[in-house]
Amino acid sequence: MTSETKPVVRRKLVVFACFLVTAVTLIPVVMMVLVAFQSDDESMAAKPSFWPSSWHPENLTRVFDLVPLGKYLLNTIYFAAGTTILETATAALAAYAFARLNFPGRSWLFGVYLATLMIPSQVTLIPQFVLVAKLHAIDTWPGMIVPHAFTAIGVFLLRQFFLGIPRDYEEAARLDGANRWQAFVRVIVPLALPALATLAVFKFIGQWNNLLWPMIISNSDATRTVPVGLQVFQDINGTQWNLLLMAATVTTVPLIILFFLTQRWFVRGITMSGLGGR
Repeated sequence: MTSETKPVVRRKLVVFACFLVTAVTLIPVVMMVLVAFQSDDESMAAKPSFWPSSWHPENLTRVFDLVPLGKYLLNTIYFAAGTTILETATAALAAYAFARLNFPGRSWLFGVYLATLMIPSQVTLIPQFVLVAKLHAIDTWPGMIVPHAFTAIGVFLLRQFFLGIPRDYEEAARLDGANRWQAFVRVIVPLALPALATLAVFKFIGQWNNLLWPMIISNSDATRTVPVGLQVFQDINGTQWNLLLMAATVTTVPLIILFFLTQRWFVRGITMSGLGGR
């Protein structure tokens, strides 16, 4: 094998490996969609066939008739969007402080802040619930959204990105008469849009699939999200795999649309963020 052919072979092997990983990842998704269009008897058979013998698109309307799935979808959008907006805003402000402001104990405080990433979320679940209960915020939107509006991973991601932005841009704005807040809003934030979009997509997807916290806080359909709604659907109607997977398929579609709409920002944010070791 010559030196010219080695890069070509290596590239083909990488492409084949990516194709193989993608195929394995998509198998459960394809199976979910196929079972969603099966009949009740076929999906509950002792020896199930993943390819439907006959297609039943009416399963879609049946799901919406059995549970208020539309309400659950709107609640999930509200919950995920609220936490995403709040965390992106708070993380940007905190990251800017750690990246640009000089104050005593900055490095020590940032290290302690990052150390909270090693604490499992289940450990803080009970204190958060007690605090929300004492504030009489059970089964309310503030009680669901506010406890998830602050995370250390967002601060770390944005801080690394802010450190890569030359200080000359900010200093030029300050020389033109801008104060620190104006320099942050008009210079830093526009340059950091890829990183902000990446954080927002990560947060939105994570909160869209969040089951534990909404299940504990939500007690009614007014605030139930899709993961909790699927659990309620299973409790009410039993394990009807075709209808349950049809509901899961419906709730997956918004995430697919979101990814395709934000793919350009998502990829650019990953490549330009501090995750590359900058």
